Amino acid sequence: MTELGQIAEKVRSKNAGPFWLTIDIFCGNRAAFDRVSAGLATETVAALFRAAPDMLKRFDIADLNVVKFSLPRPAIQGTRADRDMHGAAWAVLLEEVKID
Repeated sequence: MTELGQIAEKVRSKNAGPFWLTIDIFCGNRAAFDRVSAGLATETVAALFRAAPDMLKRFDIADLNVVKFSLPRPAIQGTRADRDMHGAAWAVLLEEVKID
């Protein structure tokens, strides 16, 4: 098993408005995309971010070799409970997920 961060060229997270986060996995080539797309379950990502699987939106974009997830922020951006105003720290967690 290999960590996602070692397969993908880049994993990036950012705000998608004050209520949503988006995480992009740039695979770089078709072989890496196929491996990530097949090996990374939506339920795994939901569990990692403590989100309901039915609230996660997943987009597998083969033409760009990108897998993208969008999920509701645990706290509205900019509120006292928000620990990551720009949404940039979420990618690091996903980079450590093991892929077959």
